[in-house]
Amino acid sequence: MSQKTDTSLPARLRPSPNHNERPEGCRVDTLILHYTGMTSAEAAIRRLCDPRAEVSAHYLVEEDGALHQLVPEARRAWHAGVSFWQGARDINDRSIGIEIVNPGHEFGYRAFPGAQIEVVARLCLDICRRHGIPAERVLAHSDVAPARKEDPGELFPWDALARAGVGQWLEPEPISGGRFFQEGDSGQPVEALQSMLALFGYEVAIDGVYDTQTRLAVTAFQRHFRPERVDGVADMSTITTLHRLLQNRPAPG
Repeated sequence: MSQKTDTSLPARLRPSPNHNERPEGCRVDTLILHYTGMTSAEAAIRRLCDPRAEVSAHYLVEEDGALHQLVPEARRAWHAGVSFWQGARDINDRSIGIEIVNPGHEFGYRAFPGAQIEVVARLCLDICRRHGIPAERVLAHSDVAPARKEDPGELFPWDALARAGVGQWLEPEPISGGRFFQEGDSGQPVEALQSMLALFGYEVAIDGVYDTQTRLAVTAFQRHFRPERVDGVADMSTITTLHRLLQNRPAPG
């Protein structure tokens, strides 16, 4: 590995052997944010650098803002696993992954410190500018793997990143009463919801049946864009927030 980091931010090299070549002609167009979900930063770094673990990320940001680069951006790190977004599978091919130190839901999930988020935002801006990654392709691990992952979770401050110029965000529609859809429901309104979820990027069948896959996609969407209540129920707040985000996206091309 080169002795120079890809980012201009102060960063320490902690080389991981866990990477391989990106497919020929595959351009980086996606940024995936994770939490480490381990008891300490050092434990996470050890695992991300352990060849037996077969997992890695390009960067890791500690709670005090200390930044480490583990894999060169030109290489394919092993962070997203089985994944899907907007018709593409194996998001590792086309993405850069950032691990954000946090115990996660298993070990005492907690708020992300300001010093950490400031560095995460600056790193995201740097990566997105250099690779031309659009705001709508700054994603959570849970967005691309909703059946397996929930990181970086509902406490991650996507709104703070957006104020710094990172990612797509708008204030969620307030939670109120009204009609809602949940697992087991079916019909044309469910099909319309599935169409919006699929257009947004999630992997769902558009068949009018609110199945487990649909519930998991709704849950992932809520965790990222309507974190006040994460329950997999498509209430009017969730549906309206999704619709507004789709309206705010630039037209393809």
